[in-house]
Amino acid sequence: MPPWHVLATFPPRHCYLPSPLLMTSSMNLNEYAPAALECRQLSKRYGERSVLRALDFRLEAGEYVAIMGESGVGKSTLLNLIAGLDAPDSGALLIDGEPVDALDDAEATRLRRAKLGFVFQAFHLLPHLDLLQNVALPLKLNGMPEQRARDMLAAVGLAGRERDFPRQLSGGEMQRVAIARALAHRPRLLLADEPTGNLDPDTAADILQLLKAEIRDSQAAAVIVTHSPAAAASADRVLLLTRDGLNALSPTALATR
Repeated sequence: MPPWHVLATFPPRHCYLPSPLLMTSSMNLNEYAPAALECRQLSKRYGERSVLRALDFRLEAGEYVAIMGESGVGKSTLLNLIAGLDAPDSGALLIDGEPVDALDDAEATRLRRAKLGFVFQAFHLLPHLDLLQNVALPLKLNGMPEQRARDMLAAVGLAGRERDFPRQLSGGEMQRVAIARALAHRPRLLLADEPTGNLDPDTAADILQLLKAEIRDSQAAAVIVTHSPAAAASADRVLLLTRDGLNALSPTALATR
């Protein structure tokens, strides 16, 4: 996995927080909490083609956001930059208030392992591991109890299939395992690329409800990239990615897509 080389400077990590004795009743401690994710002037080019240009984006803890847009506009590129699978040409990325470029490779790996969950279109299940072992992998890496792997398989409708292998699954079932694995360690930030693309409508609705419940319970945050208006409609807000950046998509506009 390549390191993130972010060409930017950051303000000091510590900011002034008023004493509780000086705070008025209208002040809220959440105002001082770091964003789950912040992208500042993020840019990425591939050769002569500019994919993302000076993109700004902020995601608060507990927020669930859907990103839509035409194919090739940079949705998956944005997820890959956040996930550390690719490096931006310029701009800054902060996860849970932590400027990623301030971390060395080992620290960045630990941050991604502990705080991020991934659902990729290609699933990326390990073929030599059974389903329980696949879902338990982030738990094992983070030194967490592995019982939750069994619970998450049950939550996505795969109870009793723990000892099956990925080759025995349909595309929709592999998608559900990938979602269970992404949620198993209760990440602070979930990134999902077309998480319901291989699911029937009823299963997709159940999975989206599970995503929302997990996010709410742990005060995490999620970014899903989708072409599905139904999937996007489940989010707290929907953003449209174009060459000009991210813009809010109204319910009326979403209904016409």
